[in-house]
Amino acid sequence: MTILCVRFQLPPASEAALPGLLGLLEEFTPVVEALPPDTALADLRGAERYFGRSAVELASVIRVRALALHGFDCVIGAGPGPMSARMALRDARPGVTCAVPEDGVREFLAEKPVVALPGVGTATARTLCEYGLDTLGRVAAAPLSTLQRLVGAKAGRELRDKAAGVDRGRVVPNAVSLPHSRLRSSGGTPVLAEERPFGRDELDPDRHRRALLSAAGELGARLRAVEKVCRTLTLTVRYADRSSTTRSRTLGEPTAHSAALTRTAYGLYEALGLQRARVRAVVLRAEGLGPAGQASHQLTFDPVDEKVRRIEEVADRVREKFGPGAVKPGTLAA
Repeated sequence: MTILCVRFQLPPASEAALPGLLGLLEEFTPVVEALPPDTALADLRGAERYFGRSAVELASVIRVRALALHGFDCVIGAGPGPMSARMALRDARPGVTCAVPEDGVREFLAEKPVVALPGVGTATARTLCEYGLDTLGRVAAAPLSTLQRLVGAKAGRELRDKAAGVDRGRVVPNAVSLPHSRLRSSGGTPVLAEERPFGRDELDPDRHRRALLSAAGELGARLRAVEKVCRTLTLTVRYADRSSTTRSRTLGEPTAHSAALTRTAYGLYEALGLQRARVRAVVLRAEGLGPAGQASHQLTFDPVDEKVRRIEEVADRVREKFGPGAVKPGTLAA
């Protein structure tokens, strides 16, 4: 179980407290997706190894901190994917995390009503129930052709997969589902974050730099995808003893240019002067996000820079068509 779905018990007048509570989750992982007005998803894959605790154990710490620091209780569901975590949240209660094991998702879902599945509306549920498909177990066992005839080809395939526990979703940090005014970190400014954990405590500076290259490239691609630029880049290095170092740098101009982000990340890393440091993870955060269309760009008349920017445009189209893995880290480095 690596995904948590956390619902904070916020009174109606306390909706503005959500950004600070998202910041609490970001103390454990940068991969946090807000589901307004009171819920969030958190991917703890890196945090489980970093803190040496399971997702359920970390959920208990999150609950205590939410109460102690913010005065709000929460209910938490845990599962191997976002869908199972959201479904588990329905059975959770304050003080007890409902956890769905990786090998028990289908059994957990089997007796649930179809309307409980995220994405299934009342009209679809009514249609399925008219044909006796009133539980997710029955939907999973139904012939694919029947489901496709009832709800459509693509929707029918997705419905059967989800009912069978197949979860292809992922936690998207600061996803578009969160209104822009609420895309906030604990510091009150919009952020995007990328974490690169190492499989073992890493001493090699070259591997540190390759991780930064990958994170900066992904940040740039995500910024361009949502037509944003960032004004500040922050590097956090987490060490084997669970301590960490954080440094920030304001960019010369707001940018979503992967090469510029990479150069800044390298500069932040070099400024730390690490020697034989046992690094467990590096995290890059793009902060102070703003609309790309309103950002000024200094013309350099540098043909190399313009060439890299054109390559970025092509790479973004390739990613959009074939997925993030279609472009290898370092392709766009300047």
